[in-house]
Amino acid sequence: MTSVFSSEAETGSRQENASNEESRARFRFDRNAKGSSARVKLRDDRRTAAWKPRRHLARYAASICLLVLGSAAANARSLEIITERGALTLCANPNALPFASKTGPVPGFQIELGEKIAQQLGVKLTREWVVSAIQYRRADCDLVLDSIARKDTPPAGGVQVSRPYHRSGVVLAVRADSQASSLAGLGSGQRVGVPVGSLVSMTLDKGGTVTSPFVFEDDIVAALANREIEAAAVTPATVGWFNLQHADKPLRLIPAFDNDPDFNWNIAAGLFRPDDKLRQRVDAAIEALLADGTIARIYARYGIELRSPQ
Repeated sequence: MTSVFSSEAETGSRQENASNEESRARFRFDRNAKGSSARVKLRDDRRTAAWKPRRHLARYAASICLLVLGSAAANARSLEIITERGALTLCANPNALPFASKTGPVPGFQIELGEKIAQQLGVKLTREWVVSAIQYRRADCDLVLDSIARKDTPPAGGVQVSRPYHRSGVVLAVRADSQASSLAGLGSGQRVGVPVGSLVSMTLDKGGTVTSPFVFEDDIVAALANREIEAAAVTPATVGWFNLQHADKPLRLIPAFDNDPDFNWNIAAGLFRPDDKLRQRVDAAIEALLADGTIARIYARYGIELRSPQ
């Protein structure tokens, strides 16, 4: 399946009503590999921002619903229309660092990359901030970044993907002082944090690994750093961003899922109903930005290592 997500993350993040978000509480679910019933622990989730979206692993960065909403979200786009308008419109989440942010000192790597692509096309970048299915339907998107691209599945919903520019997936994170070098290296009964209901959660459960499901990836890595769990099955972007902000307690990556195609994917730009010329120009722009190191430098500013697509 070719999926559209943002940064790494748009994206199927949990959406909350802004007026209620300040006092909203969040549930964390813990379970063990012996199949005992889940224990629900209520934790206070007071936030300083009016709305703070998080990411589900299975919906890596923009919303996966863009595939089915793409045909309604935008009319056919041509390079000529983009050039005449003088702008390329990127849809992104307004509060989902490291992917994108509407406010604050850093814009997110999706915004920075979108600006560079627009510059290559000779136009400016405009932003549509979207967090819900209704907003995606109404948004006039040309582009969404961090689209999952699989070679064996054609695009759907009017979305076409560019040439890939990054390789992502699921990794196993441990604390820097951990002796584990593989999933099997974890001690008996040691818990692995997983996104609740995710494929990796189900896979580890079936294999007998003790898992501790969480709603959000950033909660998983925070629990790992605080020694509440012993490992975390998350995306590299989540770990890289965490390490950048917490140099005093860094996490280490273990490539525990490298040989599983279900947990590794290429990342590309998703274009809504582009003509051939627009798609070719975006491909050429990405090629140039890869060649001169621009994309690698953008990712590095957010603690993420650019990996070559396969």
